[in-house]
Amino acid sequence: MFTGIIEEIGRVKSLNETEAIYRLRIKAPKVSSSLQPGASVCVNGACLTVVQVKEDDLNLEVMAETIRCTNLGQLSGGDCVNLERALKADGRIDGHFVSGHVDGTGILSKKIIQGTDVFMQFKAPEEILRYITLKGSVAIDGVSLSVSHLDHSSFGVSLIPFTLKNSILDQKKIGASVNIECDILAKYIERFSQKRPKQSSITPSFLKEHGYI
Repeated sequence: MFTGIIEEIGRVKSLNETEAIYRLRIKAPKVSSSLQPGASVCVNGACLTVVQVKEDDLNLEVMAETIRCTNLGQLSGGDCVNLERALKADGRIDGHFVSGHVDGTGILSKKIIQGTDVFMQFKAPEEILRYITLKGSVAIDGVSLSVSHLDHSSFGVSLIPFTLKNSILDQKKIGASVNIECDILAKYIERFSQKRPKQSSITPSFLKEHGYI
């Protein structure tokens, strides 16, 4: 579990495919200093497992399914990525609950400078937009943000200078792909509503008609 508060911008050293699994190597001096093999780390919003820590480098394994559902397969040497270590049980939740299970990708379609802030709009498929709520939470490349715009085919967020400086989102160009994770609460609410038991046919009128009351 993560919070969507980026701890470090790492730099990709390599991404290689070996026997149906991808191996990702990232230079991350801050994050790597406290991680051990088996630990979870969020890379551009995707939860990955650390298999080796060597000096300032993180070595991670990426499943083919993760490559298919995210933008991680587009990474190459020199690219920057957002990094966050797993949430500690005694830590503050300064963003929102982020599972690191990316729902899909969107495309940056608009970028507008508004004073010191930047507004970004993303095109997204219906299966993602159904969980997006105006003023609700969403994770973009692992960054916890609030939705400030929503229409039938896209949604938008506004980024303050701190977020722009401490994540890779300011480097995104129009047409860039981003990982999107919707608020997990919306998905649970939908699931529970689908599982509601059918209304019972036993009513006070039924009981009276059959002599029980």
